[in-house]
Amino acid sequence: MAAHTPTTTRSYYFPALGSYNTLTLQTTPLPPLKSTYVLVKVHAVSLQFRDVMIASNKYPRGGISENLVPCSDMAGEVVAVGSDVTRWKVGDRVCANFATEHWDGDVNDDIVKTALGGGQHGVLTEYKAFTALCLVKIPDHLSFEEASTLPCAALTAYNALMGPKPVKAGDTVLVLGTGGVSIFGLQFAVASGANVIATSSSDDKLEVAKKLGATHTINYNTTPNWDKEVLRLTEGRGVDHILEVGGPGTLEKSLASVRYAGYIHIIGSVSKNTPTLTSVIGQCTGKAIILRGILVGSVAQFESMNRLLRARPEPTRPVVDKVFSFEEAVAAYAYLESQKHVGKVVIRVSPVSE
Repeated sequence: MAAHTPTTTRSYYFPALGSYNTLTLQTTPLPPLKSTYVLVKVHAVSLQFRDVMIASNKYPRGGISENLVPCSDMAGEVVAVGSDVTRWKVGDRVCANFATEHWDGDVNDDIVKTALGGGQHGVLTEYKAFTALCLVKIPDHLSFEEASTLPCAALTAYNALMGPKPVKAGDTVLVLGTGGVSIFGLQFAVASGANVIATSSSDDKLEVAKKLGATHTINYNTTPNWDKEVLRLTEGRGVDHILEVGGPGTLEKSLASVRYAGYIHIIGSVSKNTPTLTSVIGQCTGKAIILRGILVGSVAQFESMNRLLRARPEPTRPVVDKVFSFEEAVAAYAYLESQKHVGKVVIRVSPVSE
């Protein structure tokens, strides 16, 4: 154990769900550290669209803890280790996996219940104890703010592109929008030698996508039939992989955009358009399309992803749009909800100098 282990922590929680404006600060005692656990000082937390859905009580999966401490993604520093822990030492820089018991292989119902900021209390707190098995070492070249974006957005994109049929050089990848998952998907695809087509409603955001290596960009406001433009850009073949974050509002066009036997990775449902899903089954069978649901990833995948980050540090450097202070947590939620961001929105819980 460390000599000056903290005994309390300040954290945000929801007294009731319905709006992120009800986020409330509390100070609670830290229980004695279990022998197989590690106490981490949280330096930075990144927000997901999931966090806004949970706050609004619109999360489809349910099973949310009462008086929830929100958020799933953190980066911090080990300040104490349990008596049976040999893998970690005080001072190590770590992230926790999204689902704390998803170590390797497929998910199951019990693993899903260990998702931080949902089935169990999350990481919008100054200190949190984690099981030693759910932690991964942060790549040395990343700041805490950058590393806080890895557990959900980055790993979701990595799991999509490096799954049963990994992206390879010369493939074409379509990313929808410029949120956290899409930007990481763009970066990982470029780092792997693939061509990327990126969509957005904003030309300014598409300029950022170009700077990150997108081969082609499409403004879906000025080109509403973007699926036809995707087919034109790929000479009628279609794309190999699609990171489908839009959901009902974009899936039909994704089905039209993907190549025969291509992969559509179902990740989210941020599109505000009205769904008109009339021919999903016909399109899937007619083109032998693989629809694959993505539920973040495992500790083993996280460590594999970090090897990619270390091997290609600059092309894969996390894109942090804006950093808010711990006291500005509500404003951070509002900014994420506005969808003005490119990449990730981060809350700095405690400066590194503290």
